[in-house]
Amino acid sequence: MSRQHPVIAVTGSSGAGTTTAKKAFEVIFRREQIKAAVIEGDSMHSLDRMAFRVAAAEAAKAGHNTFSHFGPEANHFDKIEETFKVYGETGMCKRRYYVHSDAEAADHNKHFGLTDLKAGLFTPWEDIEENSDLLFYEGLHGMVKTDKVDAAQYVDLKIGVVPVVNLEWIQKIHRDKAERGYSAEATVDTILRRMPDYINFITPQFTWTDINFQRVATVDTSNPFIARDIPTSDESFVVIRFRVPKGVDFPYLLDMIDGSFMSRANTIVVPGGKMSFAMEIILAPIMHDLIQNKRNLDRRVA
Repeated sequence: MSRQHPVIAVTGSSGAGTTTAKKAFEVIFRREQIKAAVIEGDSMHSLDRMAFRVAAAEAAKAGHNTFSHFGPEANHFDKIEETFKVYGETGMCKRRYYVHSDAEAADHNKHFGLTDLKAGLFTPWEDIEENSDLLFYEGLHGMVKTDKVDAAQYVDLKIGVVPVVNLEWIQKIHRDKAERGYSAEATVDTILRRMPDYINFITPQFTWTDINFQRVATVDTSNPFIARDIPTSDESFVVIRFRVPKGVDFPYLLDMIDGSFMSRANTIVVPGGKMSFAMEIILAPIMHDLIQNKRNLDRRVA
């Protein structure tokens, strides 16, 4: 961990809602005039789209039917750890992007002076911009730990975003259909294939988060595979758990967030529609102190 070059990681499964947290941080970055270097979790996969399909097919032929993007075979866990460590020590690191679409491919080809980048490929590695205030990671494995890797030890602020599992599955089924044209059956196959890696490499991360945001539906989600729509924000609550509640101004949060209540000494529950607002008012003072400490240290070093 580093006071001078802090690392922030937002972690959640595919379709969990980490984008909501990312947007809340972006608002805070603009307000506080924070220059953040951003690392996308997809860029740390070890296989591009075609290579993954080939590897998954070969694994299936060998009887390994649980090969997934959640596991170590398809990710550079070591590079995630190395990136966080090096940034914390130097304020610099390497970065690349995973190209999601043809539109992104056109932008990246222009940036790198290339012509052959296509959707499903990675860009070349490059240095991040100089003089950033912090490193911001959003993706699957920001707090990943194995017997060989411990990325979490280098993260200064660990944020988890994880709906209850049935709600997470509903969100994924509907997102995959709307954005990728996948059938519900195909998405269910993906969920089943990923389950061992989900249990072993995704879920444990939420043990180490400093703050965890978990959306819970207030409508029936008992069979997520037949749900016609995703429960709305107003049909849910968000359970916010603080690993260390000392110093958290819970009376202030309860006063600011209408409809909120405490369920445990380290947990506040807010209406689902207030999730983004809750993230901003919880994270803003933490970010302010983090950056103020960094800038004070920078002045002493200078």
